Amino acid sequence: MNTPSFLTLFSICLVFSFSHALNNGFSVELIHRDSPKSPLYKPTQNKYEHIINAARRSINRANHLNKVSLTASTPESTVIPDGGEYLMTYSVGTPPFKLYGVADTGSDIVWLQCEPCDPCFNQTSPKFNPSKSSSYKNIPCSSDLCQSVRDSSCNSDNCQYTIKYGDGSHSEGDLSLETLALESTTGRRISFPKTVIGCGTDNTMSFEGQSSGIVGLGGGPVSLITQLGSSIGGKFSYCLLPSSFRESNTTTKLNFGDAAVVSGDDVLSTPIVKKNPAVFYYLTLESMTVGNKRFKYGGSFLGDSEEGNIIIDSGTTLTLLPSDVYSNLESAVSEVVKLNRVDSPIQQLNLCYSLTSDNYDFPIITAHFKGADVKLLPINTFVAVADGVVCLAFTPTQTLPIFGNIAQQNFLVGYDILQKTVSFKPIDCSKV
Repeated sequence: MNTPSFLTLFSICLVFSFSHALNNGFSVELIHRDSPKSPLYKPTQNKYEHIINAARRSINRANHLNKVSLTASTPESTVIPDGGEYLMTYSVGTPPFKLYGVADTGSDIVWLQCEPCDPCFNQTSPKFNPSKSSSYKNIPCSSDLCQSVRDSSCNSDNCQYTIKYGDGSHSEGDLSLETLALESTTGRRISFPKTVIGCGTDNTMSFEGQSSGIVGLGGGPVSLITQLGSSIGGKFSYCLLPSSFRESNTTTKLNFGDAAVVSGDDVLSTPIVKKNPAVFYYLTLESMTVGNKRFKYGGSFLGDSEEGNIIIDSGTTLTLLPSDVYSNLESAVSEVVKLNRVDSPIQQLNLCYSLTSDNYDFPIITAHFKGADVKLLPINTFVAVADGVVCLAFTPTQTLPIFGNIAQQNFLVGYDILQKTVSFKPIDCSKV
């Protein structure tokens, strides 16, 4: 019996969804971890504690993302597992089994905790049992698909995956084919048979609550985006709500296919640069402007080339800049902002001000990406960390530069994998 090739399996996976996804595309709900709708929500924490914790997660996440960028051939994953900022629901199996997963543009696999597992992390919701699904199928070691996955191995004839995280935790198990279903915001369930998933049976994670694993939205060969491929036209987008909406019932949408098209006269597009590791979406930031002062983005931490010198990441809250660039930014901001400086209550944030009125006219900071001058409003550049205290939502890094999610709020951010572009459209995300 001939082993099906990667392309054969991939094409089978896509056929079912053409009639659905190409009919105006579809959208799913993207839930911020600090929203009351989130299984990670902690009602005892106030909005400032949420920001402080998110800032700390940003630095931890950047350190581990950097390890991956420096050692692309190693199996260490791209994110501390509980460091994700957004979650989504999805289903696997026949009959469908509903799960919560961390939606992550910095990961390249869909994996979940499965029964039986030993050890298991503390998942309060039921775990997926593949023996109860009629559509579950192990991937044989000899298949091209198994060979395409980073750090795959064999257990008898079954393909195994291993993900090691920077905090020492890991997930290991069977690499499998299973029906994965997404529930659209219109209530329609859209199924994708023969999707590659990791069924974790050996898991030592720091997850908590109902989270079952990771939904990888990065650029790797078995990420959800890569697997959906031409059925979504290689397109996805999101519009991240400002933090002020987190306590409301309004949520962010993650759009696929035709629903993810970003269009209009005010759309700005910049190229995605292909580099290793392929999981990241690399962009080229050429310079920045504060008011009328423009300064060059100095050098690249991602190799010898100036191309692809920063990654865009939905799972990192702050924007991390090379130390010299950050120094120029802080200097330019401090020259323009005429407020009283105060000590930062957060170690990760350096430039903070006392703010007695919501009407202060902060300067626009423009990020000059290649071909796209993205104007960042105060909602993208300053964050309230205590009553009457705001801080610049940028921080210096000696490692991997990251364009984080505060900077992306109130933009429709579209990824076109086929055209290799990321597009930005300024918009009120609460009205999308």
